Amino acid sequence: MAGHSKFKNIMYRKGAQDKKRAKVFTKLIREITVAARAGVTEPEKNPRLRSAVSAANSANMPKATIERAILRGGDNQKGDAFEEICYEGFSSGGVSVIIDALTDNRNRAAAEIRSCFSKHGGHLGEAGSVSHMYKKVGLIHYSSDEKKSSEIFDKASDLGAEDVVIDNLGCDVFCQTGIFHDLRSDLEKIFGSPDSAGLIWKAKNLITIGESDAQKVIGLIEELDNLEDVQSVYSDYDIPEEIMNKLVA
Repeated sequence: MAGHSKFKNIMYRKGAQDKKRAKVFTKLIREITVAARAGVTEPEKNPRLRSAVSAANSANMPKATIERAILRGGDNQKGDAFEEICYEGFSSGGVSVIIDALTDNRNRAAAEIRSCFSKHGGHLGEAGSVSHMYKKVGLIHYSSDEKKSSEIFDKASDLGAEDVVIDNLGCDVFCQTGIFHDLRSDLEKIFGSPDSAGLIWKAKNLITIGESDAQKVIGLIEELDNLEDVQSVYSDYDIPEEIMNKLVA
């Protein structure tokens, strides 16, 4: 299981309520705004916007807030110009990290991200220093019961998914980027809107780390994830179950 999925499990076990809703909403609003600005403002005609709105609905964002974010991203609306930036770096134990950011201030974002790495014994790398160890893939996530997950597994496999992972949090469908939008649309017709869907960085190989390195890696990812400019964090660590249990005890 990729590092981002491992971290997802840890965060849920620690309690999803620990995340401040305001920060979650800020990230979602930025994604909706950028998606609307990059394409049309109708979700049914804009796959990225549709995914962003779906994620916002899953987070219980008010409909009026979603509509304002879409309007702000419209061609005739003025607003902050957010820049999409990918940062790459290394954490403790040789673990690599990729950060997708949306920011209206490149210098601030870089400074805050660099500070997080330094604080937890890591460092930022040059462009391309990490990304070659990852593959950009589509990820479609359904929070569902075991029966529905099994049905999604069968259908997604028939439709060309590369991998389907079922765990206690639901079902993750991985696919090539070229079929992502079609696969998402086909699954949505059968199973309804996914809880989240988008393109992610998936590690080609995982690095098993011990407790000391795990504490530093988790600390870094938690702090990065709390930054306002950071949308997503991906890594290639693998933490043995017994160490994970100690970390979340």
